[in-house]
Amino acid sequence: MPRTAALPRRWRLRGDRGETSIQMAIVFPFVILLTIITVQYFAVAHARSAALTSAREGVNAGRAYQSSPGAGAARAQETAGRIAGNTLRGPSASTAGSTAETMRVTVSGTAMSLLPGLFTFRVSETATGPRERWVAP
Repeated sequence: MPRTAALPRRWRLRGDRGETSIQMAIVFPFVILLTIITVQYFAVAHARSAALTSAREGVNAGRAYQSSPGAGAARAQETAGRIAGNTLRGPSASTAGSTAETMRVTVSGTAMSLLPGLFTFRVSETATGPRERWVAP
């Protein structure tokens, strides 16, 4: 005869009480952690996308005929402020590395962190393009 058959019925019914609560207490922190990691990944990806879009806009403005590199940096800074929102904090645009033939804009900033103070995610994206210039045939 199985051992559970020897126990009174009321003891057998009470044997699993609270088991689900203990399982949830063990599993739930991992579910929350996985959720935070997933959302953080997409927040950093969105910040990188905003930085790259801003850099491309800066290159397009700076590579126009008789345009200055400063115009490209200003356009990139304006675009970052407009489209990034809170996902890219403290954006800065630089045209370091630009030459007479190429326009290069780098947009840098910090991605939003879901756990402020614990993690800092630096984001830097660069776009390059040829400058429009008059060349004798």
